Amino acid sequence: MPEFRKDPIVGRWVIIATERAKRPAVPKLEAANSTPARPCPFCAGNEEETPGEILAYRDPNTKANEPGWRVRVVPNKFPALQVEGDLNKCGEGIYDKMNGIGVHEVIIECPEHQVTIANLPEENFREIFWVYRDRLVDLKKDPRLVYGMLFKNTGSAAGATLEHTHSQLIVTPIVPISVWEEMTGSLEFFNYRGRCIYCDMIRQELSTDTRIVHDTPNFVSFAPFASRFSFETWVLPKHHNSHFENIQKTEVEELAGHFKTILMKLETALDRPAYNYIIHTAPFDTQALPHYHWHIEIIPRLARVAGFEWGTGFYINPIPPEQAACVLRETEVTWR
Repeated sequence: MPEFRKDPIVGRWVIIATERAKRPAVPKLEAANSTPARPCPFCAGNEEETPGEILAYRDPNTKANEPGWRVRVVPNKFPALQVEGDLNKCGEGIYDKMNGIGVHEVIIECPEHQVTIANLPEENFREIFWVYRDRLVDLKKDPRLVYGMLFKNTGSAAGATLEHTHSQLIVTPIVPISVWEEMTGSLEFFNYRGRCIYCDMIRQELSTDTRIVHDTPNFVSFAPFASRFSFETWVLPKHHNSHFENIQKTEVEELAGHFKTILMKLETALDRPAYNYIIHTAPFDTQALPHYHWHIEIIPRLARVAGFEWGTGFYINPIPPEQAACVLRETEVTWR
């Protein structure tokens, strides 16, 4: 059974999950459409190599756990958390802990062996975002669960252990400290100004235009003013919405093309770097929040986080966001 343990000084929760040590070795990022060195468990035809599917978008007249799917969701074979059981919160002297209850799922984004999501057609992106939404809507019904974190690791430097393009969903019974800090900071701004800080950021970035990467009717991407990492890029809806799972059909259709464009620009300009993206959204147990705004953060892994960053919480970014945004904005991409 995995276990949550709480740092009594800063309030950070840590997951102790020994099962994760059994994961396969981290691969090198190979060329797009490359043939895997060994049979890939995520490719169509190898469905028996994964746990049984939870959800799949399939062609008509095809059966579960067989070929014919376009996007497929399965439990992680080496989960960080376990879905069965009770939290059993308890203390051990000054320390707090509880059972590692939660959900850990893998979203396999296409049946063919692609190593980059940017190669997928726009329709594939639409279905990926719909799957994200569907899983959050379903899992928020479980009263034990509070927060759903959707994220993607691309390349070994970003933590990927299988090269076939996929993303993950980990749902926890507590709000992660980074999200809590965002919500606390945005609430303080709202209490002082009466406005959403993210909405203000969108207005200011659009008015100055120096850090804008891509702008469409309902979404905007920009390099944040205090970028922690070189070429860090945020994607935000222009209309205020605190919960990603409340996204509308027309928004998904636009977001698919917008997001594909951003990833293609990053891969073209930076020669296919390793990267992570994370969807930041409000907790399940909250109503619509006027102070918080869901968004996607894309983090290229161009440099290592070293001792100074770990020791201080400061980040050293050698490329100003204005310069990074200019490079990405001017990078021409051709959809395949």
